[in-house]
Amino acid sequence: MLDCGGGERLERWGKQILIRPDPQAIWRRGGHPLWKKPDAIYHRSDKGGGSWQIFHLPASWQIHYDDLTFQVKPMNFKHTGLFPEQAANWDFIRQMVASRVAYQPCNVLNLFAYTGGATLAAAAGGASVCHVDASKGMVAWAKENARLSGLAEAPIRYIVDDCKKFIEREIRRGRRYDAIIMDPPSYGRGPSGEVWKFEESIAPFLELCMGVLSEDPLFLIINSYTTGISPSVPVYLLGMTMARRYGGTVEGGELLLPVTQSGLGLPCGHTTRWICQ
Repeated sequence: MLDCGGGERLERWGKQILIRPDPQAIWRRGGHPLWKKPDAIYHRSDKGGGSWQIFHLPASWQIHYDDLTFQVKPMNFKHTGLFPEQAANWDFIRQMVASRVAYQPCNVLNLFAYTGGATLAAAAGGASVCHVDASKGMVAWAKENARLSGLAEAPIRYIVDDCKKFIEREIRRGRRYDAIIMDPPSYGRGPSGEVWKFEESIAPFLELCMGVLSEDPLFLIINSYTTGISPSVPVYLLGMTMARRYGGTVEGGELLLPVTQSGLGLPCGHTTRWICQ
């Protein structure tokens, strides 16, 4: 994050400079010179959505985080296929998994798994991972990221499915996981039209997920970008579900991206972690 302000963010993705809208950046933008030299700008439309204005941008390119490699590209509604603020969780996941596999196997379930950042972090730490997303295209993208990261042969199971229906089947099958990661949307539909609305769906979904936790669970992570949901809400939810049954601690807070120009942190949603041990 090079600079932000005026409702926009100035970012460097590898060698590519992007300008994208951001409703949190309500202050004046800084004076970074690259505001005048972007490779692409995403313009919002008054009718909703928007479009990319591309000057010097490849169709896709690769970026790196530690030993992980991700394919990124300009997508609809300003996205690039990766949320870099999640690096804080990738580090946590990898460390927690590595500490567990030092003495016993670790099975991780990644729900609403998108292009697989958390999946790769868990696999790189030594876990067996089940990656679930309702979008066939996102699952294919996650497989490509695994290949680029040297994890094509890692024990990762890729599932295209509605997450709720998948959990219900896993409960019937008796499968258990030591850790669960979820990045649920504010609103979405599954492959067969299943409706997800965060404020209505997340509490019963958490109750359901308790049915696939192992007898010796490690952690559960919820990420949220839903407008109007306080960071305290998922903290309370995990306290009343996971912590009440298994003990452990719950921590939560905003995810921030450090801004080079100002030294501030741009808010990018929030994350909540239940840690059993």
